[in-house]
Amino acid sequence: MERTSLKTWRIAVLTSGAGRGSNLQALYDYFKKHSLPVEIAFATASNKNAPVVQLCDKLNIPCYILAPRKDKDFENRLLELCQQEKIDLIALAGFMNLLSSSFLEKVGIPVLNIHPALLPKYGGKMMYGMNVHKAVFESGDKVSGVTVHLVDNQYDNGPIIAQIKVDISDCKSPEEIAAKVLEMEHQIYAPAIYKFLNER
Repeated sequence: MERTSLKTWRIAVLTSGAGRGSNLQALYDYFKKHSLPVEIAFATASNKNAPVVQLCDKLNIPCYILAPRKDKDFENRLLELCQQEKIDLIALAGFMNLLSSSFLEKVGIPVLNIHPALLPKYGGKMMYGMNVHKAVFESGDKVSGVTVHLVDNQYDNGPIIAQIKVDISDCKSPEEIAAKVLEMEHQIYAPAIYKFLNER
């Protein structure tokens, strides 16, 4: 897809029920600061009380409450939204559920995820959030990192788009690792999304 000066890419950001929305905020801030032609058209959360819902309200981003584990029609509703809003890319940010092969085929656009470790290490089912950082800490690794990858029908399995290492040799707990890694997540995700869109 060749971009013209008039083209603005529209992305959707999928979050969870407990997400603070810090990656969503970082995406919004980066695209705005650099005046990039990327718009967050909408976000989703699985709980109306999630902090990210209030953040979306503050940023004037539509936020839809879609609960994958409770809503059998979740993927159909998401597909309708993506088509209706002419979404060019879906970015997962703390979204815990596996999207089906059928959905990925029907939606026909790239889906990216950000993972708080250096894939292929510390990936797979149940490897999310603090579970990842605990595993890294218990392993004694001195380096962790962040991976942005394309999503397929397996957890943390798609081709890697961007990856950055984080020195955790001074971290004395999984929580300290989490804080360091999150800071790097905020730096890598938006540039990776923009580069990916620009090179398509």
